[in-house]
Amino acid sequence: MVNEIKTIGVLTSGGDAPGMNAALRAVVRTGLHYGKKVIGIYNGYKGLLENDMKELTYRDVSGIINRGGTVLKTARCKEFLTPAGVQKAADNARAAGIDALVVLGGDGSFRGALALSQHGFPVVGIPCTIDNDIGCSDYTIGFDTALNTACDAIDKIRDTCSSHDRCSVVEVMGRNAGYLAINVAVATGAEVCLLPEKKFDLTDIMDKIKETTEKGKTHFIVVVAEGIGGIEFIAKTIEKQTGIATRPSNLGYIQRGGSPTVKDRVVASKMGLKAVSLLLEGKTNRVVIYKDTNIVDLDIVEALSLQKDFDNELVDVAEILTY
Repeated sequence: MVNEIKTIGVLTSGGDAPGMNAALRAVVRTGLHYGKKVIGIYNGYKGLLENDMKELTYRDVSGIINRGGTVLKTARCKEFLTPAGVQKAADNARAAGIDALVVLGGDGSFRGALALSQHGFPVVGIPCTIDNDIGCSDYTIGFDTALNTACDAIDKIRDTCSSHDRCSVVEVMGRNAGYLAINVAVATGAEVCLLPEKKFDLTDIMDKIKETTEKGKTHFIVVVAEGIGGIEFIAKTIEKQTGIATRPSNLGYIQRGGSPTVKDRVVASKMGLKAVSLLLEGKTNRVVIYKDTNIVDLDIVEALSLQKDFDNELVDVAEILTY
């Protein structure tokens, strides 16, 4: 069974995440260690359709473990979303001599991998997204780095808020998930955190600010998850109703870049090795996941069917400790 896989393809898809390069490095070096050929596919699924590929060596992935982004690059591809596009991608991969594909990305990338598997092409997925919103995995590559980046930025914003007795409404990324927002809110001592998973009323924000003001506080941080948005309106409303000078700040794409943390480098390295090991064991159409601090795997169909429970304990921590 081990000898059936001779050439492994690898691509990065969807939004970039710190640690993708570390995972890529692990895939390439594990494959080469076991005598396999590894082909890097540039610009995600678009590269499969355009035959934008290159055989990778040890030196091609040297010095990338500390780099953010993805050296293989990533791109959107509407053609791949069609049945004909998926078939063409599978045909191109086979024509290039690729026996199986490792996909680094998020939920959308895994759905692309699932489509390839349904066309008979073997795949393994590695979860890479700062949003940490993949239901089957407790942790996704890039999340810790994004947390630290956002935390550092908000700490700096609070310095100015404190100096001027202001309120800052800060939007963090996460798409429609609030995992990044609630963790950052707890880590920075934000007075308010608005999440897609929890209903809120603007009156609640005013009440919290007024209550903390009565306790002697003179500056405030309101963390807003990307899925909520509207930080300009929220800031204007706070200023109008409380009289406190309030400024909106969108942290934006700084959260997706930067050198990955130790945790992201180590988890990525373990997941990359696991992905190749699965292929060499003859296990395909799997997703590598982080579960209870262990690196394990699930069938890709099952993996995509799972939903992640939100950590309401962190919501309680944020509400109790921020006065």
